[in-house]
Amino acid sequence: MNGTAASPIPGDCRGQNFFRIDDGLSQLLPHYLDRPALTQLAPHFDRLGALAGGRLDELAGIADKNPPILHARDRLGRDEDWIEYHPSYREMEQIAFADFQFQAMSHRGGMLGFAGPLQAVAKYVFQYLFVQGEFGLMCPISVTDTSIHLIRKYADPATKDYLLSRMLAQDPALLWKGTQFMTEKAGGSDVGAIETVARQENGTWRLHGEKWFCSHADADVALLLARPEGAPSGTAGLALFAMPRRQADGRRNAYRIVRLKEKLGTRSMASGEIRLEGAEAYLLGRREAGFKQMLDQVNLSRLSHGVRAAAMMRRCLNESLAAARGRSAFGRPVIEHPLMRRQLMKLLLPTEQALSMMLFTAEAMEAGREDLLRILTPLIKFRACRDNITVATGAMEARGGNGYIEEWATARLVRDAHIGVLWEGTSNIIALDLVTRAIGKAGAHRGLAQRLTGRLGAASLPEGYRQRLGGALDRALLLAEDVARHPEAEAEARSAASALYNAATAVLLAWEGTRDPADARRALVSRLVLEHRLAQRDPLARPERLWEKPAVDVLLAGKPVAMAEAAALLGDQGLDS
Repeated sequence: MNGTAASPIPGDCRGQNFFRIDDGLSQLLPHYLDRPALTQLAPHFDRLGALAGGRLDELAGIADKNPPILHARDRLGRDEDWIEYHPSYREMEQIAFADFQFQAMSHRGGMLGFAGPLQAVAKYVFQYLFVQGEFGLMCPISVTDTSIHLIRKYADPATKDYLLSRMLAQDPALLWKGTQFMTEKAGGSDVGAIETVARQENGTWRLHGEKWFCSHADADVALLLARPEGAPSGTAGLALFAMPRRQADGRRNAYRIVRLKEKLGTRSMASGEIRLEGAEAYLLGRREAGFKQMLDQVNLSRLSHGVRAAAMMRRCLNESLAAARGRSAFGRPVIEHPLMRRQLMKLLLPTEQALSMMLFTAEAMEAGREDLLRILTPLIKFRACRDNITVATGAMEARGGNGYIEEWATARLVRDAHIGVLWEGTSNIIALDLVTRAIGKAGAHRGLAQRLTGRLGAASLPEGYRQRLGGALDRALLLAEDVARHPEAEAEARSAASALYNAATAVLLAWEGTRDPADARRALVSRLVLEHRLAQRDPLARPERLWEKPAVDVLLAGKPVAMAEAAALLGDQGLDS
């Protein structure tokens, strides 16, 4: 018998090229990357897209089911604690740290045919594609990248030469990977409560204490905060240190991995508890500025989390479309049922928002716009990571019962999605940072308003729709300012953050949707953001958005729509309710 019988179970995305099937990314890259860079990078994006949907996805599933194991001693009884990884994890490391050298992309040339470091947009696109296959390993990738940044920026010349020569090594056998150990039992979000003590002994700094949640627990270099003896309490007394796993003579440094955490998600990557027993460390920068310096790494990690959320939502959306298109129920394909189409749009909307915000933020980084990064980083970390949980759950439901089964990617995506609202600050912490500090103290929203207003003015939109977008942006900025000015309004910080994110992405999507007159789909997504995230609605009235059905039909068809056709839907002001 030739071939196999058709299965009533719809397939998933494995085997597809995640770069080629991402219309949104393909449409946007020419507007966020210069032509020579895009021409040179496109084959590498394509290669990683194929890996993410193929071998990397396969390896990720295996590594998730075979988590790392801590060995406290070697066979001779020596306290040489080490972590055993499954070969699948080691192969993923080879792809990330050797084949693509993610950790060095922003720091040196000589990779992928570039004489100098890659643009920020390119780096985050690589991360975005990789995470669609494997999420857990992106933590070691990101913290190695950000550790290099801090060491280069704050270390003295001798420390810099010693550590960076290893962390930027091109030979994988010589490469040192980085991490950051922040959390303690007493100091999680309240960093000022950190209890780890630093003592200077014969000119060498030694650390004593415990770190409670240490991802990439066996990294070669860990950045951490500790309080030098005699330093004041709170964050003002914290200093930043780089702690190598091995000393210069090759001996293990004086700290132990006490145990590994058994986690809900990110199971492929080792997170553990660390006991510092006089570990040798190198002071980075000024003793009294440790917390401020560490925030550089924290903010870079927050941005990376926003990118990871965008990536996972894209994978979830693609999985949902594959399930809905591949199965029939009640006499027709599932994707033709109105409720399923509505559910798919609830996944598509935040996915496209996050992609736009990711590229816009990376563009600001490349331009050196620290004022924009100060507000965009918490914006994307706060909202995209929260949306990721909802989208992952929706993807599970779109596949039905199989979405809950560990043989399918959706179960892992649901588990992994939740860590984004914990790592580098919970939603409350991020919303407060955004509203009370980025807006209330730094006034970073003013630069954002100027930038978005410029984008809105450059978009060829129906004038009525342009005014609606501008009005929504103005109101979101005023709300954020108002909450920032009134301490008693702290409970509204999350609402203000969400409003600003939605208004900003509505403007970005509209601008992106007018860049190519032959494909204005993103402008239609913009209006969906405006109507479903920002417009007032009567919860007891049935809406009659006659414009919405043709817009949804266009978006789910996955084919370009001309701006002339889209403009008719954008300008249809009388059919909103």
